[in-house]
Amino acid sequence: MKTSLPLRPIKSTILMALITIVSAAFCTTIRAQSAPNITVNNYLSAVKAQRGRTIQGVVEMTIPSGYHVNSSRPLEKFLIATQLTIEGQQRLRVGPVSYPRAVLRSLKFSKNKVSVYEGRTVMRFNISVPANFSGDGAELKARLRYQSCSDEVCFPPKTQEVKFWVSVK
Repeated sequence: MKTSLPLRPIKSTILMALITIVSAAFCTTIRAQSAPNITVNNYLSAVKAQRGRTIQGVVEMTIPSGYHVNSSRPLEKFLIATQLTIEGQQRLRVGPVSYPRAVLRSLKFSKNKVSVYEGRTVMRFNISVPANFSGDGAELKARLRYQSCSDEVCFPPKTQEVKFWVSVK
């Protein structure tokens, strides 16, 4: 006597296993391709600026381990530089941005070393308050443009707006 197993439960089990495997592979691929969560903070060196004096503004990036952003002076023309631009504020004078020292890394996509920022990255600039400044303060707007990458992939460039309120006494 010959007994045969019903095919329907076997087919559905194989189909479910196949769907699970494909779903897991798809989710893993998407997760590996997502850009890192780079936090951007800002602060001033003083709570209140004095007329006729200078304070320092700071923009700080925190780049997760395993990722980097190109430095402000990349060594290859095709790489997108990290740039902090502060909008002109007629009532306050803003000095040039001072970028941190870059790290040179060997990465898979380049034969040459690449100039990058990793981890905590701090950019500084001076804000001068004229002696004849009128009012109790002013807002400065800055834009931070950068491109984050891993050793294997770069993500689209991103621009984050950063605002400073400079209180004046």
